[in-house]
Amino acid sequence: MKTLRRNALSGYSWLMLVFLYLPILILVLYSFNDSRINATWTGFTWKWYVSLFENRQVMQALMNSMTIGVISSVIATVLGTAAALAVKHYSIRWSNIFNGLMYLPIVIPEIMMGLAMLVLFSQVQMELGKVTLILAHVTFSMPYVMVIISGRLADMGKELEEASQDLGATPWETLRYVTLPLIMPGIIAGFLMAFTLSLDDFIISFFVAGPNSTTLPLYIYGLVKRGVSPEVNALSTLLIVSTVLLVVVAEIFRRKDSKNNQSIF
Repeated sequence: MKTLRRNALSGYSWLMLVFLYLPILILVLYSFNDSRINATWTGFTWKWYVSLFENRQVMQALMNSMTIGVISSVIATVLGTAAALAVKHYSIRWSNIFNGLMYLPIVIPEIMMGLAMLVLFSQVQMELGKVTLILAHVTFSMPYVMVIISGRLADMGKELEEASQDLGATPWETLRYVTLPLIMPGIIAGFLMAFTLSLDDFIISFFVAGPNSTTLPLYIYGLVKRGVSPEVNALSTLLIVSTVLLVVVAEIFRRKDSKNNQSIF
């Protein structure tokens, strides 16, 4: 009976994996299809990737995504790290309410977040464009950075910081030479997570993007409305691969951070 349950659970797990990843594998496969019709396979080719990089609109959308992603991730990482340090080292009144408000953007539906951002920018008469995209991406990615940094700070404890101050270091020297080096892998992981979220975001960007600030997800959506073509498959494949690589690198830094934490404490 136990063997039957184990086999049934294993089969169900594999079935769920196939259900989740088979459409992605099909999309990747047909990005190399020699035919423009996705229903039939006529041969292997790289021409859709070549034509993709020769497309000026695609390159512009890519540059927009990279620029917005890097700037918003840097700002979100700085603010998220500062917020995590403030929560750890300072006694904030109603800290539970503060933490709840900081984590709220994680659980709020993206369509509500995007609509709220659109209303805010309209009220302050801010023109939609790259600036509004950066502000929106910072808003929804900063809590993820704070969660990662807060977890690292909680594991680190206060012993090393207290020892540093007992040896005569100022709070700034303790932060610079003790705290930041210890949490640096977590900071890098938070930055990569924020960049991944910014690169993949569609719903919030759809509300706050201007006519000259089209990102890759928005460009893909515009192509899909005219029909799924091999160029869409190729562009989606590149976006999937880049996202997976960023998540893998972030996980490597997180594991490195965890091992360093265990070796120190």
